[in-house]
Amino acid sequence: MFKRFLATILSLSFFSSLAFAAPVEVNGIAAKVNGQVITKNEVSFLLSPIFAQLSTQFPRRGPEFMKQFEEAQKKVLQELIDRQIILDEFKKIGANINATVIDEEVKRQILQLYNGDEAKFREELKKSRLTMEGYREMTREKMVVQAMRAQQFSDAPPALPNEVEQEYNKVKDSLREVALDKISFQKIFIPSGDSANPKSTPDTQLALAEDIADKIIKGADFTETAKTFSKDAFADKGGLQENVSRIDLSPEFAAIIFEAPTDKPVGPLLDPLGFTIIKIIKKDLGPAPPLSKVRPMIEERVTRNKTSAQYERWIEARRKRAMIEIKL
Repeated sequence: MFKRFLATILSLSFFSSLAFAAPVEVNGIAAKVNGQVITKNEVSFLLSPIFAQLSTQFPRRGPEFMKQFEEAQKKVLQELIDRQIILDEFKKIGANINATVIDEEVKRQILQLYNGDEAKFREELKKSRLTMEGYREMTREKMVVQAMRAQQFSDAPPALPNEVEQEYNKVKDSLREVALDKISFQKIFIPSGDSANPKSTPDTQLALAEDIADKIIKGADFTETAKTFSKDAFADKGGLQENVSRIDLSPEFAAIIFEAPTDKPVGPLLDPLGFTIIKIIKKDLGPAPPLSKVRPMIEERVTRNKTSAQYERWIEARRKRAMIEIKL
């Protein structure tokens, strides 16, 4: 629902700016690497979860939104450029990635980025004019890069047991079964329009939400404030919602609040119908896989960390030799 709401806002502002504009570019070129094209659609699709999260986090957009979005765009484009450089190297040695492994990685990404909601995933594919087969190919290319890097530095020092243990403890939460995450929180919802005030606008309602958030930061009681100002079914309970499953939340909203600290207000966040202020009460995270199940992947991460400086020298040398033309 959030994505449809956001798309509507973007479409209205976009089309209003095109009244006397040139024809819309359907799918332009973001960059060329040794003659191979990286399209704007590829960049757009990989950026879409980040854009949705930033739009939720920064309802007014503004400088911080633009700074983080531009940094993310630059990072995504560089990753795609490096991927194409490595694909060229991969062709020289001739190898293949098992189709089953690619399918498993696609499932993992849908779970991680879209809370396992394949319908939302396919909606984003459609908006970016990408097919499932096209996305599988992008995933294959990503896995080629990982395999090529592992092959290139196969003589790296082996991962020691204590290094594997330390890396596992560092990343195990990110490997957990996120579909089983649950969270309890209090929420204050301010609608984008107030039926009791005909002069209200989304901007005045956002200003109200910002003022409420500021009062809470300065010590106002969240429960009483929710009872006074919140406009949803949970207002009389002080905005309390308990044991909400992650998969019942939009991916961008979940990404923000599951990373937020407990007992501190977050927001206002852009909501499908208005603005939301949240205070986290408790998180019950899904279980992480045992080390025995993910040891090869953890060992590969340790090796990658050990060879990161060597890899940067290797890829930088190939960047200098490659014909790179950035158009984005």
